[in-house]
Amino acid sequence: MRVNRSQFMDEGYLVVRNVIPHDELDALRESYELMVSRQREIWIENRKPDDPPEGVWETSAQPRLHLGRRPLAGLVDEKTASTVEIWAHENMQGVSSQLLGVEDAGVTEMMLMCSPVKDCGPATWHRDHHPIDTAPLQGYLDDILETGPRYLQWNLSLYDDSVLWVVPGSHLRVNTDEENEQLLVNPRIPLPNAVQTHLKAGDGVVYILPILHWGSDYSRKIRRTIHGGFSNYTQYNDFEYIEHLAPKVQAMFNRWNKRSQEMQKWTENALKGVIEKDSNAYHTALENLHPDRGEKGKLLSTVFLCKAACFVALEHGWKLEDIPDDLRNRGKGFHSITLNWGPPFAQAFTKDEAGILWKRFKPLDALLKTDVEQFYPGFQSGPMNYFFNEMPPDYSVSDFISGW
Repeated sequence: MRVNRSQFMDEGYLVVRNVIPHDELDALRESYELMVSRQREIWIENRKPDDPPEGVWETSAQPRLHLGRRPLAGLVDEKTASTVEIWAHENMQGVSSQLLGVEDAGVTEMMLMCSPVKDCGPATWHRDHHPIDTAPLQGYLDDILETGPRYLQWNLSLYDDSVLWVVPGSHLRVNTDEENEQLLVNPRIPLPNAVQTHLKAGDGVVYILPILHWGSDYSRKIRRTIHGGFSNYTQYNDFEYIEHLAPKVQAMFNRWNKRSQEMQKWTENALKGVIEKDSNAYHTALENLHPDRGEKGKLLSTVFLCKAACFVALEHGWKLEDIPDDLRNRGKGFHSITLNWGPPFAQAFTKDEAGILWKRFKPLDALLKTDVEQFYPGFQSGPMNYFFNEMPPDYSVSDFISGW
């Protein structure tokens, strides 16, 4: 399947028809419904004392399955293998590779979004973006404009689905004053120039984060929408399902996993280059982590590494009094867009190395902050002292290295 990458880059999203072949749709629905029933049993077992009988299934406005995480990952078997294999289909993985401009895009997370048991109405407009543990928005915009996206996200519908709205072009700019004003007054109505995506069963919409988007109506109308993303690297901690996949798909997942392990090693090399004040090692690691990125992209990667250094130091018990709790709490797991590989990654460093590492990155962290707490609507972050939009002005990777 060939798609229009130029249109995708300009508008930030693309509706792709017939991603799921018509003759495979019913069987895929059955497989996913079996996974839904298995997840509901888990929610029944895990419900809290004050929860209704089916727990999250009854309380969530959008019950969501995570196929790649425990315990659900361990329940994928020969009857439900297609729920994972669809991610390796040419109409998803091949299209994603085209749109990312890479040879072999890898799956990050594999989810399913379901309709609630009662009408819950609209969600709020937002960007899937947390500046506090990633980077200011402008860093993403500069990188996308310079080289292209590093990550893209899918909604793939098993039934007709018109829930998602997007603002075309918003993946390349900050919010307008008009958008901010409306988002502060009412973030649950259509924004100016917004477009509703109308998907028939089997269609998909793929979009570039951090585009402004909106879940317009979480109603009881049947919804089973496959959701997740692709990037050049990922991390599979829960890999039990691999034995049930077709040999070709097994090979793909193993290939992505091996590449991601190599990228984790390059992350370690980058941070150890900082510790050792080895600029050549640092530049080599950046190039291997994100090949062919320009100067803006390398700066974005450096900000990601700053957050990784923070999490390494925290994991080794350094107090870091100037780090807010919200940032501390976000370092507990792998982040599919940044270079936070989760707590086990910290064991590649000694406590002393972690302290030196943070000392080297702390001046950059200070440039990412403002003295006065701020807030901008349309983000998945509350008020904070980290900049929402602005990258450090007139700052480069060379400036970071010269600060060692």
